[in-house]
Amino acid sequence: MHMKRIKRRSAFTLIEVLLVAGILAVLAAFAIPSLMGQATKAKNNIAKAAIGRNGPIAKGLSAYKWTMGKYPDTDEGLAALYKRKSEADNDKYDGPYMEGTIDELLDPWGNPYEYRSPGDMHEDSYDLWSRGPDSTDDGGKEGSDDVKNWLER
Repeated sequence: MHMKRIKRRSAFTLIEVLLVAGILAVLAAFAIPSLMGQATKAKNNIAKAAIGRNGPIAKGLSAYKWTMGKYPDTDEGLAALYKRKSEADNDKYDGPYMEGTIDELLDPWGNPYEYRSPGDMHEDSYDLWSRGPDSTDDGGKEGSDDVKNWLER
């Protein structure tokens, strides 16, 4: 007698597939909001590092002040850090004080940094800030999401 082998297929049942999909959906519901909050926090930290006392913009402004004897005024803005020596109308100018172009100097949300000198908060130097995640200049109001180089008073 010849026995016939029965081929048996192994596969997942519909219930098993739906159960795994449900578990993955629950995990995603917890993980995604947490990750989104981390991205905003990371962007805030990047902006703080850029405008902070030891950040690249502050270092460029310090170098400018060292050679020119003052910070660029508000009208000159941060663009003064990118001029070439040949473009400057002052013999003391020894720039550029930052690499790249002013068009590349954007906050993590893709907006230009705001600059004022003399500053309202730092009357003897400058105020430097990012408009933050909402991309609107909140003017330092309480509850503002702007990232600033000054502490709230």
